Amino acid sequence: MSKKTLFLLILITALAFFLRFYKVTEVPPSLNWDEVSIGYNAYSVLKTGRDEWGVLLPVHFEAFGEFKLPVQIYASIPAIAIFGLNDFGVRITPVVYGTLTVLLLFFLARKIFKSDFIGLASAFLLAFSPWHIQLTRASFESSFSVFWVLLGMLLFIKGFEKKKYFAWSMVPFAISVYTYNSARVFTPMFLVALLYIYRNYFWKFRKALAISAAVFAVCMLPLMPSLLGSERNARFKLVSVTDDPGLLPRINQNRGNSTLPQPLPRLVNNKITYVSFYVVEHYLAHFTPQFLFISGAPHKQHHVQGMGELYYFQAPFLLLGLYFLFKKKQQYRWLLSSWVLLAFIPVSITNDSIPHALRTLIAAPFYQLVTAFGAYEVYLWLKQKHVSWRILIGTILALVMMFELGRYLNNYYNIYPNLYSRDWQYGYEQVVNYIRDHQNEYDEIVFSRTYGEPHIFTLFYLNYDPYEYQHDPNLVRYETNDWVWVLRFGKFYFPDLGDKGTHFTDIVAQNPGKKILFIGKPGDFPPNIPPLKQIKFLNGDLDFEIVEVR
Repeated sequence: MSKKTLFLLILITALAFFLRFYKVTEVPPSLNWDEVSIGYNAYSVLKTGRDEWGVLLPVHFEAFGEFKLPVQIYASIPAIAIFGLNDFGVRITPVVYGTLTVLLLFFLARKIFKSDFIGLASAFLLAFSPWHIQLTRASFESSFSVFWVLLGMLLFIKGFEKKKYFAWSMVPFAISVYTYNSARVFTPMFLVALLYIYRNYFWKFRKALAISAAVFAVCMLPLMPSLLGSERNARFKLVSVTDDPGLLPRINQNRGNSTLPQPLPRLVNNKITYVSFYVVEHYLAHFTPQFLFISGAPHKQHHVQGMGELYYFQAPFLLLGLYFLFKKKQQYRWLLSSWVLLAFIPVSITNDSIPHALRTLIAAPFYQLVTAFGAYEVYLWLKQKHVSWRILIGTILALVMMFELGRYLNNYYNIYPNLYSRDWQYGYEQVVNYIRDHQNEYDEIVFSRTYGEPHIFTLFYLNYDPYEYQHDPNLVRYETNDWVWVLRFGKFYFPDLGDKGTHFTDIVAQNPGKKILFIGKPGDFPPNIPPLKQIKFLNGDLDFEIVEVR
């Protein structure tokens, strides 16, 4: 590596870190409940060796009943040990591995294309990627799986030079399976695809293949008990299209609206055909210009809104990169093709909002690689042209890039937090800070779960002793619709103040003589009770009200 390349790589890596670190506790505007759950479970393991459920060093963390995978939680422990259980302690971990992913992409691109230019361009594009920045400034398990998949790819490709790296590549590939649910589907499929693509090579080196398969199998052994237990289906049941309660009603409605003669409506509209069309539609939605360049993903936590997952200026280079990938019969074209084609399969069988940026983040580095390859081909073409052409095209491209980067950064750091603080469960930290200062003044604290999961925010921001929580005799949990709710612990009660029997007046009547602190949404309390404190979303809308009853 030349000194110039090293300097540029250090500069790109520093920029990647800055873009992920700057205002990381303010943008996104608050921790969401998954981040808080990851943080508190990491804190619980740090302090007691057990998760919030009291399970010793689990492979799956039951959390809200969806059984989180372990890598993100265990990886969060060092930062929480150093910086404490707070927003920074949780988010510095994805900032670090997000930056390392940018660095890793340089080496992967350099190995695939044998070009420092493409390596630097790929790293630069990922450093400024709206897709990747969004999901590495908050504690999303998906972004960590990308790091492990890229490391696995790099070691796998190095295996063609030294066969021992094939076996080593299985370790990060296996870790990705323990990191995020999409990787649990993607990684095994990708490995099968690689086995098929390079079948002739591996047939000659069957020993290397056998050792690699054995390494991966051994790494998967801790996962076996969970595959035979309740953890296997917990998350899938929450998101699978086949478990969508509206599936059968929609099929029946389609049959009723059909003008085809009997029995064709039943033959055309059934579970198999409906789910097949549904899966194909969801899969193809991730290749549209709307998702890639225009509007991006609709989920507010996963994208800034108002722009695509990629920049407009990437479009021509991406198309050129795809073209030259096959025209020049690039050595790893089939590896790259299988990467992007398989990346969108896991999300296609879910019933969540589509297209989905979080569950498809594994594909993001592919787009940067191919865009960089296309840019390199343009660079080679420009080298043959007159210097005036190079200056003109280079100036236009630089201006377009600066405009798009500026538009994105202004959107993300200045506009996005104010518009979407509600979507990030903003206000819980402010509520719990008030509780911390006044909890000893009350016999009971009632915290409405209208917005979802107030118990985990209470545990997190109070730095509640995990041992005390695990052994609390007042701890009450219950499960409904494959989700676990915490109803009580300590002096805290977490009802839905909108439900029958748990209205404000019901709770007051059931607790005569008690001094109670209530936290709820606007409208949960009678208008004649003045609030002790009101908390607003960043756009000025009323979020929480805090009242008391003596």
